[in-house]
Amino acid sequence: MNWPQESILVTGGTGAFGKKFVEIMLRDYHPQRLVIFSRDELKQHEMRSSGFDHSSLRYFIGDVRDVQRLNRALSGMTLVVHAAALKQVPACESNPFEAIQTNIMGGRNVIDAAIDQGVRRVLALSTDKAVNPINLYGATKLCAEKIFVQANAYLEGKNARFSCARYGNVVGSRGSVIPVFVEQRRRGKITITDPLMTRFWLTLEQAVKFVIRCFDQMYGGEIFVPKIPSMRLVDLAETIAPGCQVEYIGIRPGEKLHEVLVSEDESRQTLETEDMYVIQPAHPWWKSGKWVNAKPLPEGFRYSSDTNEWWLTRRELEELVAPEAAEPAQVSA
Repeated sequence: MNWPQESILVTGGTGAFGKKFVEIMLRDYHPQRLVIFSRDELKQHEMRSSGFDHSSLRYFIGDVRDVQRLNRALSGMTLVVHAAALKQVPACESNPFEAIQTNIMGGRNVIDAAIDQGVRRVLALSTDKAVNPINLYGATKLCAEKIFVQANAYLEGKNARFSCARYGNVVGSRGSVIPVFVEQRRRGKITITDPLMTRFWLTLEQAVKFVIRCFDQMYGGEIFVPKIPSMRLVDLAETIAPGCQVEYIGIRPGEKLHEVLVSEDESRQTLETEDMYVIQPAHPWWKSGKWVNAKPLPEGFRYSSDTNEWWLTRRELEELVAPEAAEPAQVSA
């Protein structure tokens, strides 16, 4: 990738991932143009006012549900990061059609506009909840993965590629449990669904750098999964709120005890590199042999948060959550 020559658009660009992506791009890669595409003008104003006001930055108000607006926004773009989505599990369960409109139909609109406008590479963000989904959010992200992978079948004669990046819970994202634990800490009681619950965990910076690496390596059609550590929810709660009373409230509808990033069925078409897993498309148009330095996985392999070989230590957890778990400074009158 020749980053200084690239024009990049980020859907959902005012979210936690989008802001970190823009920060790292401006700091380390210096693209020719960087467009923030989102539907909330207030968040765009706040982002610009907080220092995101570089000469290469553009702010574009629009919704991924509007394919005409996407066509206008993607004109002249070479790369797209598709981060826009409805992500809150309870909200998706209560508003299923809205989740489908944004997460599935919005993904289709991004694909159509990218093909029509000659975008070279598109990377869609996914989640561990897309593997064997039990809630609507996960189901919509599974559908989104399917349509982004299959989009490569429509590109004969075009220099375009579509892939996905699938990873676990992100420290500092909107869905993070850390702010919940911090608020509960003030009341002296932490609520945990189940003492055995585990999750994959990574920082926003790690997520962004993984996405950038995927752009460099994608052939089109892969689902990229990073090798990341697991943590126990109990350990996280004890790190943020030591000494607080803990109440176990049971797993809520739509939640899993453990998360999976590569299922046993997917592992048959998955290759392993030093720092990631690459799930290859199971379609006739995919030509094997592209990942020559990767190796196949053993029969029955499953990449799950409870059987992961890499676990965060208590010290690593403390360092990881310290910026998010700190109490805000008191301002004197």
